Amino acid sequence: MRAIVPYTAVLFLILFTISSFRLSNDTPQDHLPAAFHQERRNQLRKLLPPNSVAVFFANAVRNRANDVEYIYHQDPDFYYLTGYQEPHAMLMIFSEDQKNAQGEVYKELLYVQPKDALREMWTGKRQGVEGVKQNLGMKQVFNNTDFTDASIDFTKFNKVFFLPFHNDVRDEENIKGDLYDLIAQFKQKVNYPADYNAEAHQLYELIQQSKADKSVNAAQTIRSYQQMNERLKEDKILSDYAQAQDEKTREEIAKQVPQININGYALDGMMNTLREVKTQEELKLLRKAINISAVGQIEVMKAMHPGMSEKEVQGIHEFVFRKYGAEFEGYPSIVGAGNNGCVLHYIENNKTKLENDLVLMDLGAEYHGYTADVTRTIPANGKFTKEQKAIYDLVYKAQEEAFKLCLTDSSVQAPGRVARQIINKGLKELGIIADENERHLYFPHGTSHHLGLDVHDRSNYGALKPGMVITVEPGIYIPDSSKCDKKWWGIAVRIEDDILITEKGYENLSKMAPRKSEEIEALMAKSSVLNKLALPKLD
Repeated sequence: MRAIVPYTAVLFLILFTISSFRLSNDTPQDHLPAAFHQERRNQLRKLLPPNSVAVFFANAVRNRANDVEYIYHQDPDFYYLTGYQEPHAMLMIFSEDQKNAQGEVYKELLYVQPKDALREMWTGKRQGVEGVKQNLGMKQVFNNTDFTDASIDFTKFNKVFFLPFHNDVRDEENIKGDLYDLIAQFKQKVNYPADYNAEAHQLYELIQQSKADKSVNAAQTIRSYQQMNERLKEDKILSDYAQAQDEKTREEIAKQVPQININGYALDGMMNTLREVKTQEELKLLRKAINISAVGQIEVMKAMHPGMSEKEVQGIHEFVFRKYGAEFEGYPSIVGAGNNGCVLHYIENNKTKLENDLVLMDLGAEYHGYTADVTRTIPANGKFTKEQKAIYDLVYKAQEEAFKLCLTDSSVQAPGRVARQIINKGLKELGIIADENERHLYFPHGTSHHLGLDVHDRSNYGALKPGMVITVEPGIYIPDSSKCDKKWWGIAVRIEDDILITEKGYENLSKMAPRKSEEIEALMAKSSVLNKLALPKLD
């Protein structure tokens, strides 16, 4: 006898289908297209050596407290290659076409979480297999529970590439095919050693690839790695090879290197190569994220007053982000007034009154996966003091000179070197340091990192190329009790802009937010609609 579906269940499914259809038409339509992700997979395939496969896993679901999870954020590499933003998924990309038992040819496989009406009622719509095929343009898509029985012979590949595993993946006991299961089954299928160390196996390959007359260089490299990672000294093969005194001994030790086809480090370099140069589709989203962040800086400049708190400043920025549809902050927001600004990654943001301090604001909106990174430093009362202005204008000068080295074929370190020279000279002229070559902590960081899906984005950090986006962020930080005149204490300034490398030079993508001290003071003199917002007082 055919089971009768309860009326309530039918009604729920109808309403769920209708609401899902309605939501699909009310969501942003400017995400990266499926063709972008397909092309990125094609480009990765070109980097893979013959007879190899690259395996990627979605980000883990992470617990916040008890039965509350952190808002889910997809792994940037996984998103870059698929556009899929749900957890418990796995992607395989093959260097050459494969053929299944039915004779069908394929070159990629994607395993995703299945449709589940009851779970979707609690945690939101899932695309499922058919949704992914339709929305993301992938053909070989399966439920994650199907990977258990997948007849993939990983031993036939010369190399099986994957990214290092993390130890924060929980086993969802009541969910089959979750990320925990996918990783465990993958490890079983590839005979993943229990004591696998990606860095050690990288050095094993170095040994195998080094000819006898080059083995002394390989041994020196291993010793260098062992100095940075004590665990590598526990590996007998590496230690014996590193300490061997002649080529013949090293040649004999090389024969002991285990033959293994899995590789947990080389895929990093391939993804660095792919992601460091942005496509036009990516730049469109990056520009949006950066412009949103610049508007946030502008609105705070108009609204700021000495009685405001760091949290309130943070809130205005993040309100602007949400107003424009940014899903996340690209990193924890930094709002540091006075001495708090001297803590480079200060995120407590708990000072209740800004008073007459300088306020360092380092915040970036994340829009459809791409994040800005914009910093401005402004006086809470709208006017720089003499000392504040001196430090601010010095940082501005250093940044202006650093921009000039944001050129094709220049190194990513070049802007920082010139910025440091200018800042050191200026600090000496102000009497804060005694000599330009003096070692100090007033400028303790570099100026530039790549920007994209990550705030510190993937790159091989070679010569700059058109399409790369980097930051330029010189700064001066003078904490209380520094060894200089007390009038400088508690002054912290960082100015950070997002720079696109072009064929003919560079473009400052965040130029909308004022940088000159005079421009900042002029903008802060204007009124803000936010000053009219009056909320009831609470005990």
